[in-house]
Amino acid sequence: MELNVYNIEGKETGKKVTLNEAIFGIEPNDHAIYLDVKQYMANKRQGTHKAKERSELSGSTRKLIRQKGGGGARRGDINSPVLVGGARVFGPVPRDYSFKLNKKLKQLARKSALAYKAKADAIVVVDALQYDAPKTKNLIALTENLKVADKKPLIILSEPNKNVYLSARNLKGVNVTTVSDLNTYSIMNAKSLVVVEASFAGLDQILKA
Repeated sequence: MELNVYNIEGKETGKKVTLNEAIFGIEPNDHAIYLDVKQYMANKRQGTHKAKERSELSGSTRKLIRQKGGGGARRGDINSPVLVGGARVFGPVPRDYSFKLNKKLKQLARKSALAYKAKADAIVVVDALQYDAPKTKNLIALTENLKVADKKPLIILSEPNKNVYLSARNLKGVNVTTVSDLNTYSIMNAKSLVVVEASFAGLDQILKA
């Protein structure tokens, strides 16, 4: 598959980019995408939730009523889980939700996500993207020129550019990443990809295509 290369004004430069079939032409693996996104979301969880159990509450341990003969249910101290203000049974405790995945599976997941975008014609290639200073209006103009302003674009840079990141920070639905930080969740969360031409070499190297 070949894609036209555009400049920041949205005009064709006359150049074309041939997408690597080993990345963009594979049959997507939905389960690999699911596992990679699941890991991404799990790794973002803080896991600091905590509820006090019976032994952690401060309160008298005196038995409130006699065991039998009262006509009601048995109950122990005031920390009993069946009482209002009592402890919680099997409540949440701090834990680590992260888990590991094989490197090849994560590569397959990213390839599958990119293949979906290629099949949907949701990839736009721009020749270069360099800003000398943060200018949000410049990035707004870029998305409008490339006709992706309403398509939740993910801008993929070949190397970090602080000015591009700051220009997009206040724009809803617009995200910026680099090839080295590209993940399956970001790809699937975007409706369109704006890829800097130099990024394709990095994709081939990272995904070992």
